[in-house]
Amino acid sequence: MPLVPVRLLLDHAAENNYGLAAFNVNNMEQIQAIMEAAKETDSPVIIQASRGARSYSQDAYLRHLMLAAAELYPNIPIAMHQDHGNGPATCKSAIEQGFTSVMMDGSLQEDAETPADFDYNVRVTREVVLSAHRVGVSVEGELGCLGSLESGHGEKEDGHGAAGQLSREQLLTNPAQAEEFVRLTGVDALAVAIGTSHGAYKFTRKPDGEVLAMGRIVEIHKRLPNCHLVMHGSSSVPQDLQDIINKFGGKIKQTWGVPVEEIQRGIKHGVRKINVDTDNRLAMTGAIRKVLAEGPDKFDPRDYLKPARDAMKKVCQERMLAFGQAGWAGKIKPVTCAEFVKFYK
Repeated sequence: MPLVPVRLLLDHAAENNYGLAAFNVNNMEQIQAIMEAAKETDSPVIIQASRGARSYSQDAYLRHLMLAAAELYPNIPIAMHQDHGNGPATCKSAIEQGFTSVMMDGSLQEDAETPADFDYNVRVTREVVLSAHRVGVSVEGELGCLGSLESGHGEKEDGHGAAGQLSREQLLTNPAQAEEFVRLTGVDALAVAIGTSHGAYKFTRKPDGEVLAMGRIVEIHKRLPNCHLVMHGSSSVPQDLQDIINKFGGKIKQTWGVPVEEIQRGIKHGVRKINVDTDNRLAMTGAIRKVLAEGPDKFDPRDYLKPARDAMKKVCQERMLAFGQAGWAGKIKPVTCAEFVKFYK
């Protein structure tokens, strides 16, 4: 099956009331874990790479790994997404490398840390939309800065994230502005700021409405019922994954993530794409630590990467089932980006 635009998958998810986990990757084992989970659950797949991941893995390797996945799993529709593009040039390079979807994060300036104003965000996002849609590639935008409502700070991940103290207004997407932003840019999906952040240390306690503003999603969905919403920084950071790491020599401080039940609530109100990265990192790291702690004589990478891959696969399966995407892969008719161009005309 060819790689497909993200918009194809989001539209199907909206029509059938489910959400799609979007998993970040850096290497072959992570892609293998996602694809095996998708095969066993019959789930469509969004695999995404940040600028840092593209630099680490190198675009050529990543592109061929994705093409291999499409070849090895012909019944699974797969979209390849650029996460947090910091400018039109980054998005253009992703499209040239075969990505079928890009995110233009104009909530920050091109330095990827200075909050941008609304007009700048609209201008750069619209520029990417116009060029991407000409070749059938989907575009995700972002309005509002990801960050903690507890601390008032953004959280940097892979060199991307707001720096310094932020106001509550900056940390929450304005519903009226969201409506205007989507109208002016023509984005296929909108990432919203509701108090989630990248990394493991999202909340110092189980989140409630004071630090996780799910109500904003409800408000935005009322204004934009046909727009696909995206939740970033939405790993759940399960306690058992923290415990495994700490049991075998790690030092993860007590932390809380986004509860699965809150994500499911979001799905009922227009959330179609849910970004998951930290949970998979925790699962793999815990598995590797366990193997090396219990077998200090081990040195073959396969001895610890196989269990790491299996641990990540388990997390991916759990999210695919919880978000409702399991069972839908075989029901989606694949469409290439070249064929999808007519959708935008």
